[in-house]
Amino acid sequence: MDEEPVIIKLTRDQAFVLSDWLYEVMMESDKLDAIVPDRAVWSGIYAISGTLEKTLAEIFMPDYVGRLEQARQRLLEAMGGDEHDQEQE
Repeated sequence: MDEEPVIIKLTRDQAFVLSDWLYEVMMESDKLDAIVPDRAVWSGIYAISGTLEKTLAEIFMPDYVGRLEQARQRLLEAMGGDEHDQEQE
């Protein structure tokens, strides 16, 4: 079996928002079980989460919540609207 790593490229905002979501899902094991019932998938999820945690200084900054909200808004705008617009579709 080929064990060559797969490289995934994300913008910093994508990585930051994904890291927050993964943290929330992983810290509530019932959520992770419900979203991803196949525990074999968890290996990749934990690898991604760990890599993001080691890479992102933002997750340790005192203004974490504000930075996260700004990143979320930039991503939503890049996708063509804000969260409110997305919920209405």
